[in-house]
Amino acid sequence: MTETHTLTATGLRLAYDGRDVVADLTLAVPPGRVTMIVGPNACGKSTLLRGLARLLAPAAGVVELDGRDIHTLSGRAVATVLGILPQTPTAPEGITAADLVGRGRYPHQGWFRRWTAGDQDAVTEAMRATDTLDLAARPVAELSGGQRQRVWIAMALAQRTDLLLLDEPTTYLDVAHQVEVLDLLLDLNQSTGTTVVVVLHDLNLACRYADHLIAMRDGAILAQGPPGEVVTAEVIERVFGLACRIIPDPLSATPMVVPVGRHRMEHMS
Repeated sequence: MTETHTLTATGLRLAYDGRDVVADLTLAVPPGRVTMIVGPNACGKSTLLRGLARLLAPAAGVVELDGRDIHTLSGRAVATVLGILPQTPTAPEGITAADLVGRGRYPHQGWFRRWTAGDQDAVTEAMRATDTLDLAARPVAELSGGQRQRVWIAMALAQRTDLLLLDEPTTYLDVAHQVEVLDLLLDLNQSTGTTVVVVLHDLNLACRYADHLIAMRDGAILAQGPPGEVVTAEVIERVFGLACRIIPDPLSATPMVVPVGRHRMEHMS
């Protein structure tokens, strides 16, 4: 089992080129749970994740890892506890899939980066879990978008951190692989206690897999809590500007969002 770590943001303001994207946001990530962040495009979801992961320095406020300002900690100290898969990662030219996944082990190695049997086991297990073992020797640049995304997820898993943040991990994946990846993250959480935070576009999958749901709009959190409490027609209207009905998911009994659309409004009672 993993250790329990806390990740919080207080009065957080994140900006690009002097323009606020996230303003005065306060958040405590539930430890040992799966948190999904949803919201419309350009609402600040990815920016918030970057701020939480120490990839973007705050213009104001503070992000704390285990009660300490995350920006006062060394990069290696953070990377052994917190892993992140950004939305559009880039791989070094010519690197193979196995070598890329192996880079997830760097924070755990000493200054001379001595490769151990434990490192190899972590890489093999991560590639097996993401169905990428058969891609090990292939250059990442030659992989399809979906294959490449699974290799990046394997790298994040190989890091074996107690906190794992992923920005749209199902991008480029077909429906079957989307479900496989989310099942994998839930298995990881349930078997090891890893705290998982995911930015996701698919509302219904977010509801199905989240313990804690955060709904954002315009750089602010409009609602958060268990999906069954957060996802209402009123909240979806406020967050997405979408008329909908909420029905129980027939498989999980979690909320399922059914959009109305202009051409079906007349059938609403």
